[in-house]
Amino acid sequence: QVQLVESGGESVQAGGSLRLSCASSGRSFSNYARGWFRQAPGKGREFVATINLIYGNTYYSDSVKDRFAISRDNAGNTVYLQMNNLTPEDTAVYYCAAAGPCSGDCYLLSEYDYWGQGTPVTVSS
Repeated sequence: QVQLVESGGESVQAGGSLRLSCASSGRSFSNYARGWFRQAPGKGREFVATINLIYGNTYYSDSVKDRFAISRDNAGNTVYLQMNNLTPEDTAVYYCAAAGPCSGDCYLLSEYDYWGQGTPVTVSS
């Protein structure tokens, strides 16, 4: 079992920045990668970014590449999502998720076994 708790979501103005955190606990085969996903009102959950907890390599969706950065602490227990130059289109509930070994870049929802409760981000223009 892996428990995930997100924090850091809040309301900001367009152009602002936020850093989300995802604290994890528990031992599991799903300690291979951590991903951030988001779900805007009335839309499906979409991939944002992922990081390999072992090697540190990262992968981003095209919509956030060059604006967002995912990172982890040395122990791999906390993963961060630094979000810069936010736009109203980034408004969503942001979820952290845990995956076991993936076949590729770990961007598919189906590859993730555990999910946090989400933290809301609202960006106003």
